[in-house]
Amino acid sequence: MRNRKPVLIAVVVLMLVFPAIDGLAAEWHEFVETIGTQGSINWSLGIIAATGIGVPHEEDYGEPEACDDAIKAAEAAETVARRSLLEATKCVRVDSATLVKNFIAESDVIQSQVSGMVEKAQTVKKEYLSDGTVKVTVSMSLRGGFAQLMLPRDIKQVPEIKTIPPVPLAPSNKEKVSEASMPQSPRPTTQTVAPAIYTGLVLDARGLNARPAMSPRILDENGQEVYGSAYVSREFVVQHGMAGYARDLTASQTNPRVIDKPFTVKGLRIKGPGRSDFVISNADAAKIRSASESLSFLKKCRVMVVLD
Repeated sequence: MRNRKPVLIAVVVLMLVFPAIDGLAAEWHEFVETIGTQGSINWSLGIIAATGIGVPHEEDYGEPEACDDAIKAAEAAETVARRSLLEATKCVRVDSATLVKNFIAESDVIQSQVSGMVEKAQTVKKEYLSDGTVKVTVSMSLRGGFAQLMLPRDIKQVPEIKTIPPVPLAPSNKEKVSEASMPQSPRPTTQTVAPAIYTGLVLDARGLNARPAMSPRILDENGQEVYGSAYVSREFVVQHGMAGYARDLTASQTNPRVIDKPFTVKGLRIKGPGRSDFVISNADAAKIRSASESLSFLKKCRVMVVLD
């Protein structure tokens, strides 16, 4: 009986520790970009978040008015959080050459719409600390209405891709007669190699100091586009983003976004001032273009990019 108690304690400890380890592992492979001191962009989840802190009046803390002061501190914290969220949103890369703030500077309409989205952003966390300080976290999605507003207009709705097999032409009577009159020799059998079938694309861009964007491009060594706005359907981009981002290659290769048989390629270098366009080898580009299902999985944005 004496030996069972330490074993029971060890089991309980393991039960508590392993979920925590799993949680840390889940966060470790996500690509999160810090903006300023209070904002962040989680490119893996497609979420922009920011925090704000409200401080109560020191002379009122602990007094009957403290309850009202806590409410005011929470309101102040939320105001700061939304201000930081707007600044983080302005720093989102739309493509390798353009930030959201560039569109805001050029259009009062876009500025008004983005500000409205930030004002409606969800309050996801509110913490009342022991010293009376209140910390508020707000967040909004890069998908949906924000993506619809910011994505390039040349990303169109693409209809379903259907492959129609060619219909063989029936031989004429003359051809039938001539064929029948000629001696038949055995025809050599040739074995054709079917093109590879992939369910997605994983681009390993580690070591290139690349940066994520809402509308990235993949180019071959000649500068010809392998994946970009012309290859995707707006419906899928708005809902899921043009590409998923992660820090771990294995996690990317097993991500549901690319299903079960993705094609993995290595990035050679990056292009564009925003470092968000990727160059791959001509050989890999040819394999992607020749894949029988490439049009389908590219259209559905089944692309993962691995960054440092």
